[in-house]
Amino acid sequence: MPLIRFRVADLPAMPWKNGGGSTREIACWPPGRGLNDFGWRASIATIAAPGPFSVFEGVDRVITLLDGDGVRLVDATGAIDHRLDTPGAPFGFSGDVGIDCEMLGAASQDFNIMVRRGLWVAQVDRMTDAAPVPAMPHGVLLALRGDWSVEGHAPLMQGDGLWWADEDLSGRLEPQAADESTPAPLLLAASIRHCGTEAR
Repeated sequence: MPLIRFRVADLPAMPWKNGGGSTREIACWPPGRGLNDFGWRASIATIAAPGPFSVFEGVDRVITLLDGDGVRLVDATGAIDHRLDTPGAPFGFSGDVGIDCEMLGAASQDFNIMVRRGLWVAQVDRMTDAAPVPAMPHGVLLALRGDWSVEGHAPLMQGDGLWWADEDLSGRLEPQAADESTPAPLLLAASIRHCGTEAR
């Protein structure tokens, strides 16, 4: 399928699976799948109040703070106690685990990648300098700070993104020049790889 461009501000908001917050879906693969049977899913969530995360059995998750004060993530067993308070720093955990979040201040937005365990694996990288596009057949790029050129494609402006599936996206990513008053460039690159056999 073709590469899909998106702008975060234009993505429609919908309730979380458990109704405890809101999310903006970037992509859900394969097409036509829902919250209970996706292969992989990318979204941006707004966390404005403390409370539990939705449970996704059989799913591995990577969450990355985009902006805001962040949250503290804890589970009932004490195995997870993580402060998600650094923009662009990914944190992975199992969707089977019941996670509660505590607010560290004002509301925040988070980039979320979820993959069906045993079928897909994902990695989220923080990019601040020029580098090749991740060599994966599925992926998501999100320009968090600054504008980025994408070799062979239209530039990604701050707040823009690009996702692809079953595509050989190649080329080079490079932050575009900015003045000293502009925050350091930051782009999130999610690489998603199919590791099993799935009916399509």
